[in-house]
Amino acid sequence: MGRRQAVSPELFSTKQRILDAAEELFASHGFVGASLRQVTSTAQVNLAAVNYHFGSKDNLINEVLRLRLDKLNADRARALQAALAKSPVRLEDVLGAWIRPALAVSTNERGGTAFVRILARTYAEQNERLRAFLHDNYGHVLRDFTAALGALLPNLDKQELYWRMDIITGALTFAMADFGTIKRRGISAEEHRDLTADHLVRFAAAGLRA
Repeated sequence: MGRRQAVSPELFSTKQRILDAAEELFASHGFVGASLRQVTSTAQVNLAAVNYHFGSKDNLINEVLRLRLDKLNADRARALQAALAKSPVRLEDVLGAWIRPALAVSTNERGGTAFVRILARTYAEQNERLRAFLHDNYGHVLRDFTAALGALLPNLDKQELYWRMDIITGALTFAMADFGTIKRRGISAEEHRDLTADHLVRFAAAGLRA
């Protein structure tokens, strides 16, 4: 069996610097507004390094999205399986599996704010290529949640369920961005996040049951 070639720490550092710079620039200026020249300047690398690690700007955008979305959707999938393993299965637990991992990612001190802005831009920029990327790579997670919710809410047809999930996800994105009138006062960020999740789960459950 051949020896596995070690990844050079310098190469890893270069790739990570490019990803970090791209994430912040895409969050601030959008996918169209941020140029590769800006990315290379911020990361202090040359264009050849970007081409070597990513091949194109589109591939770089995909990898920036994967930075958070791979972990987020893996966490959601695990949380959903845990919710479905309970007896009886509760609507609030399924919703919590959708909501709580997203709030945890958004409050991550390293890049959480940039992630929320990038996620918003993904939909706001009406980029069909990006929407196709999200659908192809992460659409199965939404389908799994919709199936679980559909089993708990047989009175809702599929179209109505997707409408309500779309609205719930909009409210979740709003909460992830820390908008609104309720601000953290006298409690830790983790306590505020948990309170936000509790309120949003109750609100979403009431909306789905209505």
